[in-house]
Amino acid sequence: MYRSHSCGELNATHINTEVTLAGWVQKSRDKGFMNWVDLRDRYGVTQLLFDESRTEKSIFELAKTLGREFVIQVKGTVIERESKNANMATGEIEILVSQMTILNAALTPPFTIEDETDGGEDIRMKYRYLDIRRNPVKNNLLFRHKVAMEVRKYLSDLDFCEVETPYLIKSTPEGARDFVVPSRMNAGQFYALPQSPQTFKQLLMVGGMDKYFQIVKCFRDEDLRADRQPEFTQIDCEMAFVEQEDILNVFEGLTRHLLKEIKGIEVDKFPRITYDYAMKTYGNDKPDIRFGMEFGELNEVAQHKDFSVFNTAELVVGIAAPGTGDYSRKEIDALIDWMKRPQIGALGMVYVKCNEDGTYKSSVDKFYDQEDLAKWAQITGAKPGDMLFVLSGQADKTRTQLSALRMELATRLGLRNPAEFAPLWVVDFPLLELDDESGRWHAMHHPFTSPKPEDMDLLATNPGKVRANAYDMVLNGNEIGGGSIRIHDKATQQLMFKYLGFTEEEARNQFGFLMDAFQFGAPPHGGLAFGLDRLVSILGGQETIRDFIAFPKNNSGRDVMIDAPSIIDENQLNELHIKLKME
Repeated sequence: MYRSHSCGELNATHINTEVTLAGWVQKSRDKGFMNWVDLRDRYGVTQLLFDESRTEKSIFELAKTLGREFVIQVKGTVIERESKNANMATGEIEILVSQMTILNAALTPPFTIEDETDGGEDIRMKYRYLDIRRNPVKNNLLFRHKVAMEVRKYLSDLDFCEVETPYLIKSTPEGARDFVVPSRMNAGQFYALPQSPQTFKQLLMVGGMDKYFQIVKCFRDEDLRADRQPEFTQIDCEMAFVEQEDILNVFEGLTRHLLKEIKGIEVDKFPRITYDYAMKTYGNDKPDIRFGMEFGELNEVAQHKDFSVFNTAELVVGIAAPGTGDYSRKEIDALIDWMKRPQIGALGMVYVKCNEDGTYKSSVDKFYDQEDLAKWAQITGAKPGDMLFVLSGQADKTRTQLSALRMELATRLGLRNPAEFAPLWVVDFPLLELDDESGRWHAMHHPFTSPKPEDMDLLATNPGKVRANAYDMVLNGNEIGGGSIRIHDKATQQLMFKYLGFTEEEARNQFGFLMDAFQFGAPPHGGLAFGLDRLVSILGGQETIRDFIAFPKNNSGRDVMIDAPSIIDENQLNELHIKLKME
């Protein structure tokens, strides 16, 4: 037995107890006649005492050779510490060591294994197994485990059954790029790694497994961001004999359960807004509603003067930023420069200071009087002490730019409190969106999403106006889950493929198995998938998922620890019938 106790559980009640501990050397302090060593494992830190007058000489001398991160086992007696440490769970006691074994020596680590480390991100990614020893990363992984266990508990209590679906599947043309896997036994043919288990969970509904879930790895070969990895984890769910309301109730319940059990927060029923309302009011379909700054459309009160910038714009729209009325010209110019960056692309920005005395001072005073500016303030909800920021131009582009400004201002003003949680549902998405380059319609979610029954007739006459029977859950400005009621009959699915530009042969080759299954009694069904990585990071008070994944990839999609992806041996390529074309 390597240990009788962990390094985090001993306290004053264990005094005079003989114990065996094992772990890593955090640090040591050699005072000549006494040597103290902090021993660390996953559960905490315990101080070891080597006393020249009470410790066997060979053990005492051996303790002086210990380096950081050596793996050791000790036996000894729990005694009361003379200098207690109230900041440590084990701070009342220490172990007077009688025996010690060095289980493994260690090189000096490339960064300190402490909460506040001196290691940069790149070096910590390369030595991720050392980074995991640090409390911030270790605790994030334990937090992720706790969330996953609560998900399994909640869904299992509702009679959901966890079913594994295949990882080696067929590549499909919809969605992001697939990762492909060559088949040695089928020359020239490839599997794809799943972007989601979508068709398989629908087939499970046909199979009568009416409540399915799976915490599952998914793969997308796409450009990376802070909240995106080439492999990610979904809480994937599907239910049969349900309508949209049933699904919203179940998974709103799951989210409330997680907020209560994980964060100790009670949340009322989630607000529901339509996609059109979200875009008009916040400029995006995943609004952060922890704060206001809702859009105010100003066309009617801004396009009656000689200011051509506004008069020629499709949309004039503004937001009121609370408490920014005292911004200096330097601060305003810096914000305008931020908006002009290529990532945002604004050509300029109009501002209006709402003075405490009820007057207004703007960058367009030449064109607008106090009465005009007062109307702008009323529409945007601006109050004395606020500042109004106004953009104009093509409607969709301008809303996107103002949405970016809204989030940036909220961050600067400290309005995005990570300890506050504001979930909502966004519903009634467009079923289809037009690709300007190809001129083809694409499914906004995926081609298996059902249209709203009342919009079915519009498919033939005005497909852009058809609403999807789809819904997204948004938490603190992040989409954490999305789903839809699915098409469950062959005729409607064939019609959907037609509007997406599939020929009958293409639809048959790609999804014939699903349409065949629909002919054998497919029930009405629908589902939802949460992004576990993103959900966990937000619940953990962060928006970057990397620190909640044990072995993440970097921004180039590389695992710098194991140096992957890597070159494949030529013999392996030959077995896979692959010849590389060298440039």
